[in-house]
Amino acid sequence: MSTRLTELLHIELPIVQAPMAGVQASALASAVSNAGGLGSLPCALLGLDDIRREVAAIRAQTARPFNVNFFCHRQPTPDAARERAWIAALAPYFRELGVEPPPGEVAPQRRSFDAATADLAEELRLPVVSFHFGLPAPDLVARVKQFGATVLSSATTVEEARWLEAHGVDAVIAQGVEAGGHRGMFLNDDLTTQAGTLALVPQIVQAVRVPVIAAGGIADAAGGAAALALGASGIQVGTAYLLCPEATTSAVHRAALKDEAARHTALTNVFTGRPARSIVNRLMRELGPMSGVAPAFPLAAAAVGPLRAAAERQGRGDFSSLWCGQNASGCREVPAGELTRALVASARAAARR
Repeated sequence: MSTRLTELLHIELPIVQAPMAGVQASALASAVSNAGGLGSLPCALLGLDDIRREVAAIRAQTARPFNVNFFCHRQPTPDAARERAWIAALAPYFRELGVEPPPGEVAPQRRSFDAATADLAEELRLPVVSFHFGLPAPDLVARVKQFGATVLSSATTVEEARWLEAHGVDAVIAQGVEAGGHRGMFLNDDLTTQAGTLALVPQIVQAVRVPVIAAGGIADAAGGAAALALGASGIQVGTAYLLCPEATTSAVHRAALKDEAARHTALTNVFTGRPARSIVNRLMRELGPMSGVAPAFPLAAAAVGPLRAAAERQGRGDFSSLWCGQNASGCREVPAGELTRALVASARAAARR
């Protein structure tokens, strides 16, 4: 199924597995690449040695192209007053669960792409590198392109897509508001600018010359066929893979995905400090979903972490980031390779009808 994207990435099927930090590692990426798509390794929660180990694991399992994804947010300036206010807002939950809040200032839990990461990327000669929240500094992007990597990044508006193309990306991921996990928005933080996939994709296709990958709410044949019919050169799928055996999705998260609760998702900042789509749970209902008290991304996560761990030990997802797109109907407990081939084969058949 040849498209501009398959030619660019040297893959067989026009499907990219969305990188999903915290719920997957090398096994899922390898399985999707072996099936003919582009598997992705999320690195926002990994140290440099972890990245080296996971890339080695992918290469031990597949000889096909794969994507390595990085966040490129600006690290925030700590705000002691805001941190104290956040701890105060969470204090009733700490008392209820009998756990202590983290003492003092804590380090950000999510890495941003920097010079040391660029050194490692060059050392590993990564075939495809993708970014979330825009792009890193121009000199770092230039380094990635100099060693031959194909560069992808997410756009949530037409303006972001044009900006990414002007700054050197080889393909744009058009992230509709339906998508699970963090919004890739980076030119502004106005949630009213966020469009649905079917509205966003054709506008970005018309606005840029590079291939466009449709993301958000695509979990079945009809969704994939619709995205391709609107001019996308490929699709990115995340939520549908969360129940695959290769995913590391927690038991609490898996149970939520199988429940009717998965039909109710919302954008929230209470888990990390930045808008991200999750299945609605207790913390979102009681403090958000969008809270003006939550510290800047990614600092909010540190205080929520102990609550999440304590509740999950009791089998509860009250304080867990249950990332999920608006369409969880495609979640299946089947091997990721089987799911990948089925999605694309079905989309091809639907496109012919």
